[in-house]
Amino acid sequence: MAKREWDESDVRIRPNKRGSRPRTKERPSHDDAVRGRIVTVDRGRYTAIVAEDSSEERVVVAARARELRRTPVVAGDFVALVGDVSGRPDTLARLVRVEERQTVLRRSADDTDPVERVVVANADQLVIVVAAANPEPRTGFIDRALVAAYDAGIEPLLLVTKADLKDPAPLLATYEHLPLTVVVSRTAETDEAPADDAPADESAAGAGIDARGADGSSARLDAEAVAELRAELDGHVTVLLGHSGVGKSTMVNALTGADRATGGVNAVTGRGRHTSSSALALRLSDAPAGSWIIDTPGIRSFGLAHVDPDRILHAFADLEPGTAACERGCRHDAAAVGCGLDAWVAEGNAGDAGPARLASLRRLLGSGSREEAQDAKELGA
Repeated sequence: MAKREWDESDVRIRPNKRGSRPRTKERPSHDDAVRGRIVTVDRGRYTAIVAEDSSEERVVVAARARELRRTPVVAGDFVALVGDVSGRPDTLARLVRVEERQTVLRRSADDTDPVERVVVANADQLVIVVAAANPEPRTGFIDRALVAAYDAGIEPLLLVTKADLKDPAPLLATYEHLPLTVVVSRTAETDEAPADDAPADESAAGAGIDARGADGSSARLDAEAVAELRAELDGHVTVLLGHSGVGKSTMVNALTGADRATGGVNAVTGRGRHTSSSALALRLSDAPAGSWIIDTPGIRSFGLAHVDPDRILHAFADLEPGTAACERGCRHDAAAVGCGLDAWVAEGNAGDAGPARLASLRRLLGSGSREEAQDAKELGA
């Protein structure tokens, strides 16, 4: 049998189902992309304001590019958009880049969960909203929000609503030694809602914070509190944070003229009902350019697993000076021996609320042996 001669025509190559173009890690620079501010995110669609504060300002809806599928995009982010950025109905742009963030407000599901959840980006103020009653205020939540704000480099403020239902003085005394701006909404109860044709300032004064008693009466938002808070917000990007039912969305409506849904408080659990399902950035009405307020969904937990324990102390400015008397390596938690904070509080340097503040700090520092619990979580234990 004669030996067969082989040549190149005998070679058979199976076609590549993905095409014959060589793969590359190089991505287009998208130098022609336009810049937008994300105002809300809903089921994979990102709504952005483009050409902000100009005659060409428009709302553009975009889908995230495939290469960003693992990158969180949240309200407040500045992003780069390509494709159809006209903003016309039924058009869709492509979100190709998230610009560098100035600040990031984060939380975790709990104090042992290593997964960070970005709440909002590029905010410079955080308004912590609590009700004096219905639902009852939780100092633990306030302390956690303060820690998250200071860790992110965001200036915190405290807003207390429904102060006509219960005297907020004991709550405020807890924070009197902190450099913290406080706004309190004190009103008289009324049974009637404002008329639809009421003047704007009257509508703001009567904006309905749900605080209904057994007799059906309802506390309403204080116009002076709205004006006082408004003065603190002009020229800033501010995020509102609080449990459901404390009146966040109602305050947002009064400040922006929006129509965010407002909800009530469960009579059995004492907790608010969720009315905001996603964070939404809105402009403050009649405010300087760059004045935005971001309403967030009510939260049930605010974990601080992402915050270094050494930084938690910075949120307790009334206690921090007492650590000067601590021995080197003191952890300041409940197991610490000879911690200078004990003497600092006993001497009254942190005021009457000092013992409660110290207990709150130590709960945060010792919540579940943070490092060990986090290692166990990551190992699947």
